[in-house]
Amino acid sequence: MDIGTAKPEKSQRERIPHHCIDIRNPDAIFSAGEYGILARSIVEEIFQRGHIPIVVGGSGLYIRALVDGIFSGNYRDPELRKTLNQQADEKGLGTLYAQLKKCDPEAAVKIHPNDRKRILRALEVCELSGIPISRIQSEETRPADFEPHFWGLRWPREVLYRRIEDRVDAMIRSGLVQEVENLKKMGFGPEHNGLDSVGYREIFHHLAGEISLAEAVGRIKMNTRRFAKKQLIWFRRDKRIRWVDVQEPVDWHGLVQKIVEPFSCP
Repeated sequence: MDIGTAKPEKSQRERIPHHCIDIRNPDAIFSAGEYGILARSIVEEIFQRGHIPIVVGGSGLYIRALVDGIFSGNYRDPELRKTLNQQADEKGLGTLYAQLKKCDPEAAVKIHPNDRKRILRALEVCELSGIPISRIQSEETRPADFEPHFWGLRWPREVLYRRIEDRVDAMIRSGLVQEVENLKKMGFGPEHNGLDSVGYREIFHHLAGEISLAEAVGRIKMNTRRFAKKQLIWFRRDKRIRWVDVQEPVDWHGLVQKIVEPFSCP
């Protein structure tokens, strides 16, 4: 999963150490809680070597798991999850969301009625443990023992959307369709958690003959814009983030200096 994840090139990884790359197969379940535990151990190793870790990413949930903590209880049952998925397909996701409001109203307030994954996950935890997921999260969450500093790059919306479209076009030129074809030959598909994501999901639909390549590309661009909007809403709620406005052409050196200046020795 190199192209669809915009994985740093090998030459970049040889020059600058990267972590949490190529650690799971596409069919593996890897939760935010598991990521938080693994990433914290890596952060500690970097500190012990006398360096400062830089965490770069777009997933607010995973960043929260690293910094603020998130419960990592092993409340999982593939058969129960399969049953919940079938119920969602047959009765509608709204029926399951209504169940969630009864068993865990606190979690329901925080979860969007169309967020299938989080609704099913909350019901799965409640069914297996008998305890609302909101209560487990509050009781088992442990903040990290380091002080993070947050910086966010804020692009004008029209520039951000154009960059998204340019990036999708570049991924197609780089061989995204071939990458997904290879994954399919290896036995992986959109039913696996790692591939039920923007970019891969749409190309799988194209390879199944359900949509044209042009339509798949259009959907990737649209869904990526939606994802970006969703993530911006998430991050705007975090008052710890210091935002830097970015314009084109970008003075990357000046931008870096602005970020590191507060930490530079006088």
